[in-house]
Amino acid sequence: MLAIRLDADTANRLDRLAKKTGRTKTFYAREAILEHLGDLEDIYLATQRLQRPAKTFSAEDVKHELGL
Repeated sequence: MLAIRLDADTANRLDRLAKKTGRTKTFYAREAILEHLGDLEDIYLATQRLQRPAKTFSAEDVKHELGL
């Protein structure tokens, strides 16, 4: 179960869309979350990575390590 607060304009738009299409407001809320959840996860992971960057190696270092 999830409860969200929407500003009046957004709530009205969602209500109108649901009524026009015969679908529930829950359907559209779920669709919006699913559509954007992957992007939000990617942003979070990228931000975390930028705060703690991994060690990098030059091409020469890699060649030397691999004996090339």
